Amino acid sequence: MPLKVEAKAALRVKTVVKKSALSQKKLVVQNGRLVSVSVGTGAPSSSSAASAGPSNVEEADSDSKADAAPRKRRRIVKEEEQSDVESEGAEVSVPTPSTSLETLEKDTMHASWYDALKDEFKKPYFAKLKEFLKEEHKAHTVYPPLRDVYSWSRLTPLDKVKVVVIGQDPYHNVNQAHGLAFSVLHPTKPPPSLKNIYKQIQTDIPDFRIPTRGDLTPLATRGVLFLNTALTVRAHKANSHAGKGWEQLTTAALRAVAAREGGRGVVFFAWGAPAQKTCKAVGIDEKRHLVLKSAHPSPLSAYRGFFGNGHFKRANEWLEEKYGPGEGIDWAALHD
Repeated sequence: MPLKVEAKAALRVKTVVKKSALSQKKLVVQNGRLVSVSVGTGAPSSSSAASAGPSNVEEADSDSKADAAPRKRRRIVKEEEQSDVESEGAEVSVPTPSTSLETLEKDTMHASWYDALKDEFKKPYFAKLKEFLKEEHKAHTVYPPLRDVYSWSRLTPLDKVKVVVIGQDPYHNVNQAHGLAFSVLHPTKPPPSLKNIYKQIQTDIPDFRIPTRGDLTPLATRGVLFLNTALTVRAHKANSHAGKGWEQLTTAALRAVAAREGGRGVVFFAWGAPAQKTCKAVGIDEKRHLVLKSAHPSPLSAYRGFFGNGHFKRANEWLEEKYGPGEGIDWAALHD
């Protein structure tokens, strides 16, 4: 083989080996989330996937400087590495090993809700919803994590529901949604709508102190059902899973609450036109239940009827009339 041809072949081999080494990534998964991406045989980074991207690219660039390949080739490799890290980091939805989309309802839904909704799972719309979710999980990050899609059912069993708060769809940024409408995971600060909810509770309940956290679990375990009408969302894209079938399931869930036998009635908070439309679709018997309507707590509408609506005070008064003294919701359970 002529010397020049042999040299070119060697360069090609070296480039392929180098690119292969750069493509050898080690994925570290904790609690169903991708937490780091390491390159080559080096030790995995302790940082998150979002921060691992740039550091790994720097490692790749440093290695390429020691290589004899031209500068243009190093730049191409760096760009390819950056693209790979981004696609394998924040945009990959990794379900927990013990949770499968196919058996999600049976695995994670409270038995009381599963029994009430099991016929819905056999309907064509639900099969189409599952197919849609499979494709979404393949291509995008989806919130909340699979294990939390039905957390509302576990925290508030059907026979324990006293108050229903109807939301629209989950928050769509990192470390926010965990299956309860308006609620966010610690240490995420309360979003604007939740802050306005806190302000109105404080107006209605004098001893309520506005908490610094946004996790509404303490209220969920006391009989407040925080239910979004769409239970999942694509990361950073609000309402992306609306109209895909969730609304039919959650409407059925609300009907199960309204039709519950032996119950003494439930308070429904219908804030904003979408929530009020949902209540109408459910067909709530307002002689048996209390439906409280107002503007949405969003900063865009809170001053147009949410503030001053008196819903939390009225809800407790009604619950004590129906259930007995001391049977209202302990809103102060949210205190830090």
